[in-house]
Amino acid sequence: MNATITIWSKHMTKFFRNREELGGLLLQPILWVVLFGVGMGALVRNVGGSDYMSFMLPGVLALTALGGAVGGGMALLDERLRGIMKEYLAAPIPRLSILLGNAASTITKALFQAAIILLVGGLMGARITTNPLGWLALVVLLALFTLGFAGIALAFAARSQSIMGYHGLIFLFNLPLLFASNALYPLVNMPGWIKTIALANPTTYLIDALRALTFGGSATIALPISFAVTALFAALGTALALWSFQRTIR
Repeated sequence: MNATITIWSKHMTKFFRNREELGGLLLQPILWVVLFGVGMGALVRNVGGSDYMSFMLPGVLALTALGGAVGGGMALLDERLRGIMKEYLAAPIPRLSILLGNAASTITKALFQAAIILLVGGLMGARITTNPLGWLALVVLLALFTLGFAGIALAFAARSQSIMGYHGLIFLFNLPLLFASNALYPLVNMPGWIKTIALANPTTYLIDALRALTFGGSATIALPISFAVTALFAALGTALALWSFQRTIR
């Protein structure tokens, strides 16, 4: 646990000191809220009983988590390529602590970014619930989803041999996961084949639950199912990262 906290602290200190990284991770989702949300909101007044800004904001939160997870994998890959990982492996600490420290910092960054996005979204007119349980659900679901995708990113980072190779592989799971979900359009309005893909996408379950619990929308998927799928995704992502990491250090 001490090793996990130490690695988490190292990454968070670097994050807040690096203005380029901080600004870059925040700029893209804020532009989605301000430009895309306002622009589409002028065309689409109502989606499923909700204004479009409130409808799309959970999708922006998912996009932020995806981007943060990619950055977390990039940090691990950078440490591998620069030889820092060898220092971790030489220390008497569990291998899992290395991954958990990285994943914990990724989750913390995602929640920090989410707070900024919610603030911007609220200023732009999004309808955000004041129910404490809704806020708690947002934190839990977003943390689980980020952990799951961080596991996938870390698994790729543990085996990639170059930065370009890593980004090429991770791109297959980044924007496709967002667009093949209910982030920008309702699940009920999708063609059958796209809906099938969306229902196999854990991003869909995160977004649907957030809309119902945090943004005053209606759930199209039963909330227990959304929580179960998101938790299972987190467990599978963590297991994949640990398996991939252990194979590379044998």
